[in-house]
Amino acid sequence: MKYAADLLEQVGLERERVRMVNISSAMGAQFAELVTEMSEQLKGLGPSPLRVDD
Repeated sequence: MKYAADLLEQVGLERERVRMVNISSAMGAQFAELVTEMSEQLKGLGPSPLRVDD
C-alpha cells in the first residue's frame, strides 16, 4: 500500500487517493460506509491535477 501511495506522490497526486481495505462479503453495510467515506474524501481533494479537459 505504501508503494502505491508513494507512486501517486511521484506523479503529482495526493497519497489519500488510494486506500486498501480488507472486508468480508458479509459486511455490506460497512462496505457502503467505507465507499461513502472514500467518496467524500476524494470530493474534498478535488479533481485530479493530472486531468486534461478536451
